[in-house]
Amino acid sequence: MRGLGNGDIELTHDAFHRLQPWRAAAHLRELLMSCGVLPLVDKQICSFERWLRAHLDGISVPEHKQIVRRFITWEVLPRLRNRAARKPLTPSTRSFASDQTKLATQFLTWLADHERTLELCDQADTDDWHASHSEHERRSLRGFLLWATTSKLLRPLRLPAQLITHKAPLAEPERIALLGRLLSGHDLPLRSRVAGVIVLLYAQPLSRIVRLTVDDLVRDGNQVLLRLGEPPSPVPAPVADLLLAWIAQRDNMNTATNPNSRWLFPGRRAGQPMHPRSLGMLVTGLGVPTTTGRTAAIEHHVLTMPAPVVADALGYHPVTTTKIATRAGTTWNRYAPGNHDRV
Repeated sequence: MRGLGNGDIELTHDAFHRLQPWRAAAHLRELLMSCGVLPLVDKQICSFERWLRAHLDGISVPEHKQIVRRFITWEVLPRLRNRAARKPLTPSTRSFASDQTKLATQFLTWLADHERTLELCDQADTDDWHASHSEHERRSLRGFLLWATTSKLLRPLRLPAQLITHKAPLAEPERIALLGRLLSGHDLPLRSRVAGVIVLLYAQPLSRIVRLTVDDLVRDGNQVLLRLGEPPSPVPAPVADLLLAWIAQRDNMNTATNPNSRWLFPGRRAGQPMHPRSLGMLVTGLGVPTTTGRTAAIEHHVLTMPAPVVADALGYHPVTTTKIATRAGTTWNRYAPGNHDRV
């Protein structure tokens, strides 16, 4: 603050990327954004740009640094900014951008170790690299190879098809038993119970749960609705009581950074919700598997309702719910989507 006041530190986002310790700098930057002193920038983009500066400084080969910088400038950052313009980025999106950057750097180093360059790289080289690396590393490098080909830095090559795997969903009796335990377990932490119920009942990922606000809980007469998509989803009475109890006693509301927070799960930083990873640790601590539990919930819904209806109500893409319905063994191929209330 003294440096900002004296003019030693510019009041810009770029200046904050250089400040240490970075956690304190990030906390101050979010306070300044929430007060309107700094322009609003997606938190995950700020985090990525701060990390990127240190990463680029660690690349010792100038040619490699130049290529990686071009890849970030013309491919990774525009994609992140376009997505952030539509909705806030998730930590997993930011993490994947970092992985893409690291794998691009590692691939250039690997080529140099094999006395090759990007311009000389051929099909045999890429086949050799893919054969000796994990599926996640292959997926992370794919964007760089496609960009390098489009930019004429790399000759056209055949890339292996991406391997898509699906974890087996939680068994339905286990999902129901867990829901019952969360709803009746008054000795369990309330915040963890609420998040776990939203996972197991409404098939919501943690990255979306933390973006919910108290305004997404809608009271319509005697009925309580949760706005996850359109129309809002009905909330059974025991779940409604749980949600309303949590809203009345949310954590992190007594700090200077969040006195009027509307987030359903407020975080400790100014204007920010709780981090999905932190909330996930609390939920899994209760024995709720967030990924397989969510998969079990969405499969249950597509087995009992048409996939387009599930997509609209729970905020999923129709293509996603249709694929899940097909895997689950039902297609509702005779269902006619649209407004069924019209005469």
